[in-house]
Amino acid sequence: MAKWLWLASAALALSACSGEPSGEQAATALPAGETLRLSRSEIADMKAVGAEIATRDQAEALARIPGTLTSLSVRAGDMVSKGQRIGTIVDARLGYETSAYGAQAAAAQAEAARANADLARIRDLYNNGVYAKARLDQAVAMARAADAQVAAARAQQSASASVAGQGAVLAPASGRVLRADIPAGSVVAPGMSIATVTAGPPVLRLMLPEAAAGAVHPGSRVLITEAGYAGVRDGSVVQVYPGVNGGQVRVDAVAPGLTANVVGRRVGASIAVGKRQALVVPRRFVTTRYGIDQVQVAGADKTLSTVPVQTAPTDDPARVEILSGVAEGDTLFAPRTATGTAGK
Repeated sequence: MAKWLWLASAALALSACSGEPSGEQAATALPAGETLRLSRSEIADMKAVGAEIATRDQAEALARIPGTLTSLSVRAGDMVSKGQRIGTIVDARLGYETSAYGAQAAAAQAEAARANADLARIRDLYNNGVYAKARLDQAVAMARAADAQVAAARAQQSASASVAGQGAVLAPASGRVLRADIPAGSVVAPGMSIATVTAGPPVLRLMLPEAAAGAVHPGSRVLITEAGYAGVRDGSVVQVYPGVNGGQVRVDAVAPGLTANVVGRRVGASIAVGKRQALVVPRRFVTTRYGIDQVQVAGADKTLSTVPVQTAPTDDPARVEILSGVAEGDTLFAPRTATGTAGK
């Protein structure tokens, strides 16, 4: 019996001396990966706003005379050059008016010819001593008045013809026709818009609350978050307009690859309106399962627990802000993948 007791004691001693860890010791070791202790840092305060694709300017092709739009040679989407004729407005009244002034000019010309013939005859008689100097002066004045009447009638005729020439509708700038929806045959009035032409480079137009206008300046960062623009696109403010309309301030921004193919398209965007403190972590520490963002938190005893969190994008696509679920001082864990990098 003593022999068996001695053998059992020896077996226990050998097992204690072996290098195998106990179950409690194995639980205290974290798997291969990366840890991060949460702390607050300063980030740009990005405010989500509505934006639309626009151009720096929009020029209007306006009707300059009343009349009928007899032709319109462009449609929305066409490219035009500055000064190009895109339509014609005809006012029939101007044709009759020009003809009337032409007839007045012809009558004045006939009267001037008669007055000049009288002047020539009276000057000849004056030279022969038949008429006095006063009669010659009277004839000279009448001839000059007749010539002036001819000049006035011709000027009126030219003015009427030039007004009729203003019926040509010209493109005010080089660009793309955004709107040309008045059909030919419509009656138009002076100042009516016949077509709208985009002018200048494409811009992203944002409308900000007037309270945030003081924090925005040329160079402020703008992010386009529209899915149709391949994720996040980085831009910057180029102009802050000084006027306030309906409690909003207009801001123009530019971004690489921005085009004016679809002017007026609404896109999602955010703009930097200052700095603030936040919990920001690399995106690889956050996993999404069944639509819920989760992180792994390492406890003081080296155990891991999965915690759902609420996240928000930041100005850096590689980092996210954690709004709730964990607190400052917690340790996050990202497991290492087969390639040797922390999991995303």
